[in-house]
Amino acid sequence: MKKITIALLIGIGSFLIAALAFTTKEATLVGLIAFLVTLWTNEGLPLGVVSLLPIVLFPAFDILTTNETSVNYSKSIIFLFLGGFLLAISVEKTGLHKVIANKMLSIFPSTVRGIIFSLSITSGMLSSFLSNTTTTLLLIPLALFLSEDSRIKMRFALAIAYGASIGGIITPIGTPPNLILMGFMDDKGLEIIPFMQWVWMVIPLAILMFFVVSYILSLGVSEIRIHRDKTTNSMTSTMTGEQKKVAFCLLALIILLFLNAPIKPYYNGFGLNEKGILLSFGLLMFLPPVNVLTWQDTKKIPYEIIFLFGAGFSIATAFTSSGLANSVASHLLELTTLPPILLMLSIAAIVTFTTEVTSNTALISMMLPILYAVTEASGLDTRLFLMIATICASYAFMLPIATPPNAIAMSSGVIHVGTMAKYGFMFNIIGIFLIVIIASFFWSIFI
Repeated sequence: MKKITIALLIGIGSFLIAALAFTTKEATLVGLIAFLVTLWTNEGLPLGVVSLLPIVLFPAFDILTTNETSVNYSKSIIFLFLGGFLLAISVEKTGLHKVIANKMLSIFPSTVRGIIFSLSITSGMLSSFLSNTTTTLLLIPLALFLSEDSRIKMRFALAIAYGASIGGIITPIGTPPNLILMGFMDDKGLEIIPFMQWVWMVIPLAILMFFVVSYILSLGVSEIRIHRDKTTNSMTSTMTGEQKKVAFCLLALIILLFLNAPIKPYYNGFGLNEKGILLSFGLLMFLPPVNVLTWQDTKKIPYEIIFLFGAGFSIATAFTSSGLANSVASHLLELTTLPPILLMLSIAAIVTFTTEVTSNTALISMMLPILYAVTEASGLDTRLFLMIATICASYAFMLPIATPPNAIAMSSGVIHVGTMAKYGFMFNIIGIFLIVIIASFFWSIFI
């Protein structure tokens, strides 16, 4: 009860403070978001229960109707996660994770620090071409079985989730905000950043973030060694028939995802929807000749994480429909009198922390037109500021609702929201400063 009371007090306090700058409806939404985020963080109620509260609270406070809220719990992207969860359950049921984990230990350094670096970089490299959601879904089940120590499992899960977010910025196709920026620049007649120039510009930032995140996550456990499972000495000699079936399906899935990923303007991909691909392969686990899963196995699906996604989508919808998003963005107009470096820091901080509680796609779609108008009117470098906002939209590390990789990491059951918030706040701050420094002294040369 104490934790719920604290959440209520924080919610009321946030409402009163927000009322000084926003309308009553917008301030109410700020208070409700603060209440929900506090409950997620202090775990005053179960994760799934808190995630369902928007269906009750938003209509009660006239933010959204019940139908407008509940529809967010069945968005198509949720079925991508469902397919990924089914694949993860198949990997665990057949024991394939033990074989693959053992193989990883034969390739990478067997210290915790070495594995954290390898997991974050592997996740990041895959996410530069594949969806960061898909990448996290594929890697999380494997990493969790590298150790039985809960502290180490937590760090491995965070390394994969954060690595996916970091790597998503490396290419223009790595994450939706990047694609939105390219489309916006084309629409406004701005010179589009070529594919390889984009990569060259952001690689230094990604490398620094990989190092910082991996190093900090490994503090306190860096020299602990991970021992191989002596019963699985090779990938081929120990794999059962069921393991081979699942391994073949995973390999086919990865190949299909790579072939499906466009590299414009050079290659358009297959044009298949990743949500359909993941769900199809998840359902394939029930069908002959695979026949790995039964309906009883679906009890292992982390439905509280699916509810969490619904809550995140509901908040994003409320953010826009209440007018709060436009009000936050309009306050940027008041910042144009600041020196450019402080304006960059302000925009980076606003975008980074706002995207913790709203969709990065929705946020960047709203922010780009406003930043374009602000910078054009002020004579600032428009493309540079648009780039800063776009990258910051992907660098939200604090909350499970901030990005799908964070939520998937939470679904592993080895991370507390408070732990994610502690690490995430630190990485948010580091990310903001690194982005601004690199933008000021490196990106400005190319843009």
